[in-house]
Amino acid sequence: MSAEDLEKFEADVELALYQEYRAVLAMFKYVVETDRRFYLANEVNVETLNEGPRTYLKITLSDAWAWDMYRPVRFVERVTVITFKDVNIEELPRKEPI
Repeated sequence: MSAEDLEKFEADVELALYQEYRAVLAMFKYVVETDRRFYLANEVNVETLNEGPRTYLKITLSDAWAWDMYRPVRFVERVTVITFKDVNIEELPRKEPI
């Protein structure tokens, strides 16, 4: 496989992932961005934990979708993220039924 073929393959996979994201976005309540991944989730629990002088976060997501183009299954029942880095959690606006 040439470098051009590999770039085209990755671009196609990224586009398919973006289209899947747009299709499932309305199913979720939160967007969670960590230093390693991007998630959609319906439940988010954040715990602040201390280990000596260091503080870290334990984030538990339930009913989640993971943005990861190499993952065969992106829908996951439960995800636990432990990080010392910043995490962005945003509640998505709910659309009113017509």
